Amino acid sequence: MKRFYIYLFAAFCTVFLGACTGNFRDMNDDLTGISDEDLEADDNGFGYRLQIVQQGIYFNYDFGKGKNWPFQMTQNLNADMFSGYMHDPKPLQGGSHNSDYNLQDSWNSAMWQFTYSYVMPQIYRLEQTAREKMPPFYAITKILKVLAMHRVTDYYGPVIYSHFADRGSEYVPDSQQQAYNCFFDDLDEAADILAAWVEEQPEAGEFSRFDLLLDGSYTAWLRFANSLRMRLAVRIAVAAPEKARAEFRKAAQAAGGVIETSMENAAVKTSGTYSNPLGEINLNWNEAAMNASMESVLTGYGDPRLEKFFKPCGSDLVIAGDAGDGTVVLKGQYHGIRQGTGFSHNYYAAFSRLTVDTDTDAVLMTAAEVWFLRAEAALRGWTDEDAERCYRNGVAASFAQWQLSGAESYLGSDAMAADYHDPVDPGNDIAARCRVSPRWDAAADAELKLERIITQKWIAMYPEGCEAWAEQRRTGYPRLFPVRLNHSKGYIDTETMIRRLPFPAVLATSDPEQYAALVAELGGEDHGGTRLWWDAGRNF
Repeated sequence: MKRFYIYLFAAFCTVFLGACTGNFRDMNDDLTGISDEDLEADDNGFGYRLQIVQQGIYFNYDFGKGKNWPFQMTQNLNADMFSGYMHDPKPLQGGSHNSDYNLQDSWNSAMWQFTYSYVMPQIYRLEQTAREKMPPFYAITKILKVLAMHRVTDYYGPVIYSHFADRGSEYVPDSQQQAYNCFFDDLDEAADILAAWVEEQPEAGEFSRFDLLLDGSYTAWLRFANSLRMRLAVRIAVAAPEKARAEFRKAAQAAGGVIETSMENAAVKTSGTYSNPLGEINLNWNEAAMNASMESVLTGYGDPRLEKFFKPCGSDLVIAGDAGDGTVVLKGQYHGIRQGTGFSHNYYAAFSRLTVDTDTDAVLMTAAEVWFLRAEAALRGWTDEDAERCYRNGVAASFAQWQLSGAESYLGSDAMAADYHDPVDPGNDIAARCRVSPRWDAAADAELKLERIITQKWIAMYPEGCEAWAEQRRTGYPRLFPVRLNHSKGYIDTETMIRRLPFPAVLATSDPEQYAALVAELGGEDHGGTRLWWDAGRNF
């Protein structure tokens, strides 16, 4: 991260975060600077607000203080790294920060701050006005609300959801279980509206000019709502198994179906309105590189998606040492950075970079993910589908998404993940942790089958770190490399790994009553080692 942005964000947090996210009671006016009068001057008010929400989920809404760095704080310096996807090659904060569990409050508060300051106020205003005037826009609002806020609760745990902007209840927090129940209720309402609308007006396309995620059709949004329900149902598979099974089956049997092909993927489309912030961070700031766990799995498998995801090292590296200069051969190879090594040098700038640029659509849900959800549901006996068939369809859908052939050959492979060797510091070397190959093994037990499903799901969801981190915490798969150095002061277990982000520190000082309510709903201490409700520590 550029030093300028470090200082900017620190100042921003002091003034803005303390004033807004610390006290929800003062948040009747959102901070986008858009008034109702501005929108009334144009007959596009509902759609314009929905565009802001869409930009705010994979955060790249320009609120007048610059773009891209909010996303770096919101996602890239936490979930994208904790998921095993990426690592910043620069020695930020002197080398000790989120990477080695020396958690940075100014970074980890961003998801909470930006969602509640920019996204939720727009959603609230749409809920108040669109229900009667434009029901399908109201339904899309509900879907986007669930999409945005499940990411927030999956970071922190309890959230302000059902009582947001509810002065009578003084912004009472929901436990994560309560929030998930509300998510399913909101998806029910949205799906009912869209199903009726599609039946009566199947060709309606009022939303198409505002739609940054799908094709603008209400049919596509109904399909996405059903797919999102599947995601959330599987997330609570162990925490609330009967509820999970019922919600999954509801999605599987719902009108409109679910996402099944790559043409139906949900992604924030890059345009004049939106550019991919990860592309800026990656190519222009030089602050995103391959994670060692990705190197281990993709190179070990000989996975053809490797070159679609990452670039080989562009040149060899010269390292000055006590015995003189030495050349480390890197050019043309793929190398990733192991999390938690506390490095204070810039040598990793030569390691493999992402292929993502500012024109790359920001994927939020894919057909591959949905097929893997169906594979897990079949494994759990929720449906009559065949788990192996769904698993194979998931891999095939991922290959199709990246325009690759050879899925069948890959699915017959017994290749295993590779040991990690750090060409800069051999002290970071570690044996491969992943214990499954791409080939399905019908004789394996349920745990090993689940590991195979989730490992391929993890590959297929790249580069969407929020969902990948959530699923890795829920299942323990894929088996990521643990941090070499753990500076959490004992709060986070090295092998169990980080389980959540702490609430913004300013909450405790600006509104101690609300902070206490959030922690009470969490049911544990407010640190990175406390498990969330759906994080049961077991899979069956």
